[in-house]
Parts: sequence; C-alpha cells; structure tokens
Amino acid sequence: MANPTPAQLHAYIAAGLGCDHLDVQGDGQHFYATIVSPEFDGLPRVRRHQRVYAALGERMREEIHALSMKTLTPAEWAAQGPAAALQAPAEHRH
Repeated sequence: MANPTPAQLHAYIAAGLGCDHLDVQGDGQHFYATIVSPEFDGLPRVRRHQRVYAALGERMREEIHALSMKTLTPAEWAAQGPAAALQAPAEHRH
C-alpha cells in the first residue's frame, strides 16, 4: 500500500470534518496538521483529536504512521493567528 500524500490526508480530514482552516504537511509517513473547526468548540484537546481520528477512520490504523496535530476553534485561531500553525520539525520539512 502506497503512503498517503499530505494532499490525500487533507482530503480525508476535510471530507469527515467541517474545517475553517486545514493545513497538512508531511513526508508520507509523518504528518503535521493544523485543523480549525467549529466542531471543536467546547471540546477538550483529547476529544478534538478523537474527532479527527474518527474522520480518518481505518486510515489511521492502516495508512498513517504518525500524525501530530494542533486543533483549534475558529475563535482560538483568530486569537493566535497564522503563528498558531503547527510546523514540521526542520528535519522533516520538504
């Protein structure tokens, strides 16, 4: 099975979760995502991550080796601005 691309992971998340902003970076095995969704409003971080995992479904077990994510509500995103984006460590950027 081929490793998914950041664009594919972006599409998977967007299909299962209403996002105001979604940025996915990665190398096919390790991914870094900043996800802004009104669905996160009132949820603690663990529940937000579970919501993303639910959107990814079985892909999380079968295709995606590692996913680091920053999950924000639209209000949190507006307060933090673009600096809130989760960046891949320099050694993983391509």
